[in-house]
Amino acid sequence: MYNSGLVLEGGGMRGVYTAGVLEYFLEKQLFFPYIIGVSAGACNGASYVSRQTGRNRQVTIDYVKHRDYISYRNLFLKKELFGMDFIFNKIPTELVPFDFETFNSAAEKFLVGTTDCITGEPIYFEKNDITQDILKIIRASSTLPFMAPAIEHQGKILMDGGIADPIPIKKAQVDGVQKNVVILTKPKGYRKKKSSFTWLPHYVYKEFKGLNRALETRYQLYNETLDYIEELESKNKVYVIRPSRNLKVGRVERNPEKLTQLYEVGYADAKKDFERLVDWVSC
Repeated sequence: MYNSGLVLEGGGMRGVYTAGVLEYFLEKQLFFPYIIGVSAGACNGASYVSRQTGRNRQVTIDYVKHRDYISYRNLFLKKELFGMDFIFNKIPTELVPFDFETFNSAAEKFLVGTTDCITGEPIYFEKNDITQDILKIIRASSTLPFMAPAIEHQGKILMDGGIADPIPIKKAQVDGVQKNVVILTKPKGYRKKKSSFTWLPHYVYKEFKGLNRALETRYQLYNETLDYIEELESKNKVYVIRPSRNLKVGRVERNPEKLTQLYEVGYADAKKDFERLVDWVSC
């Protein structure tokens, strides 16, 4: 059982909102015994667990204009819009070093959600079980369909954790978390629309039948999860932090000014909610 937990949605570059929220938590030394994230949520959560203030802003906003970060050049040369080697190797090992020692020794339980391409089901990895492969697993969780190749790990073929379990609130509940704080990356009222290209995955990923099924119904799962979270929120059973302003930042946004603005909204929202949040967790 965990008295409290932190659930982190993905959302590509919209994850800078979460980065702003977590930056304020770091400044206030607010940590949760249980943390689970998918895609960008897992990326931001890792630097939060490693206690590296300012790192999430550095590795996203400060490098977003680098040609190896996001570019059609990457897509043409490497078949990946995001430069996955650059983001998950060069940045954490050379340019903005990730503090593996602090991360591995942190007391928090930290889980990363991925999607099994064969079954279409979620697979979760806990940091203490993958100490040598944490960057690989976070990379897998962040591997968006059509944007980068799937990742193989221990006989599994993995992709974006946000496909099979976009906001892993139910996983946190199953794991015994009593009070969950959920950080979303879209304003209240947002719902995902059905894709007009549901045929495309069946053409591109013929061998991944589970992934195809999951992608086809992804919008339904996402919307049902939001409905569930809002129902819990209305009963004061979860605490939700979501963007207080709709800044129209896309999943592959490359405008540093827009990203900075969203990051600052996240920081401000966390600051505004902080005392009420602490009281809610503590009571």
